[in-house]
Amino acid sequence: MSARGFGIALVVATVAVAAATSLFAPVTVRAQTSPAQSSRAPQLRPPSAFAGIGDPAARSAALFAEAGKVLRHPRCLNCHPDGDRPSQGTGYPHQPAVQRGTDGLGVTAMRCTTCHQSANFDPGRVPGHPKWRLAPASMAWQRRSLGEICAQVKDPTRNGGHNLAEIVEHMARDPLVGWAWNPGADREPAPGTQAAFGALIKGWAETGATCPEQ
Repeated sequence: MSARGFGIALVVATVAVAAATSLFAPVTVRAQTSPAQSSRAPQLRPPSAFAGIGDPAARSAALFAEAGKVLRHPRCLNCHPDGDRPSQGTGYPHQPAVQRGTDGLGVTAMRCTTCHQSANFDPGRVPGHPKWRLAPASMAWQRRSLGEICAQVKDPTRNGGHNLAEIVEHMARDPLVGWAWNPGADREPAPGTQAAFGALIKGWAETGATCPEQ
């Protein structure tokens, strides 16, 4: 086959896969959740479990450390890469070798939405969400300590200009964050629930937003 013919065939194949993904993808994100996924997720301790820590700063750091079980889980780290290439699965490099691009949505001919649709496509093991994209480079969490992640989260110069109240709202209610508990296929969901995670972040903020040392 000539180089020109091969190029045409590749484009046709890509369009066909994208069309099939769009046609058969679930309509809502809610439909992606399965009881098996939820039951096998490790649980998070509630803020009340830390009430016995008398020092507010120590209690605040402990609350963030518990929330860190989510922040450092592959469902979060994969889209907070240390570099321009995301990860997938348990943290291995994304295939194909897509790049961040200027807007976090990929580069020309390799945009995130070429494969990632508005909902998970479990037959093809392709995750999806209407807001699918990479986190800003300033919020890279891979290869960061929990203390470093905490400092990023509360720093308006790196978190998109958000205050603590907005961070709490984002963590507790943003549907793209919520995808971590509805990842589709046989992916392991993040620990606990989004509500439990949000409660920990809220407790951390209300006790002074102290960061763990490690």
